[in-house]
Amino acid sequence: GDKGTSDPNMKPDELARTREQEQLAAARLLGVREVIFLRHPDQALEDTPEFRKELVRLVRMYRPETMVTVDPYRRYIWWHRDHRITGQVTLDAIFPYARDFLSYPDLLEEGLQPHKVQEVLLWGAQEPNYRTDITTTFATKVAALRCHKSQIRDNPPGEWEKWLRERHKALAHEEDYELAEAFYRIEMWW
Repeated sequence: GDKGTSDPNMKPDELARTREQEQLAAARLLGVREVIFLRHPDQALEDTPEFRKELVRLVRMYRPETMVTVDPYRRYIWWHRDHRITGQVTLDAIFPYARDFLSYPDLLEEGLQPHKVQEVLLWGAQEPNYRTDITTTFATKVAALRCHKSQIRDNPPGEWEKWLRERHKALAHEEDYELAEAFYRIEMWW
């Protein structure tokens, strides 16, 4: 993102470079080998055929069984417009566009055959139906989030970690582990 800051002296291109470097640092810490930046302008993302095609191309190229995206359907909460649109366009790209031969036929000419994703996990869901134990990986999650200094610097040290731990503890309520990540899970049987 090149706009989301409370620093009045920050320049958009500097912020975008900073955010990319922070993302790459977090990815390295997590063992992610490749990060793809689409570089759409912050706060200007739209649901367009071009954006959808970019995502369909990636689905067909990497052929994932499971995809994780933000829940575009949250109600009564501040939810960044770009996040809502990303979630919706990702869902549309997964089904039906990535699956169907006649959607974006030029991708077939690139050698990108249709692909059917088996499962979608919507992050940030208000009504999660799937939880996973992150008790042993929570410290790694916190370390990766710390890489995003430009987004957490306004929070008092230790406060956001305390809030995050309490949030994940609440998500694990009635589970047999301490900390959970929660999603709305969609099994793609069609």
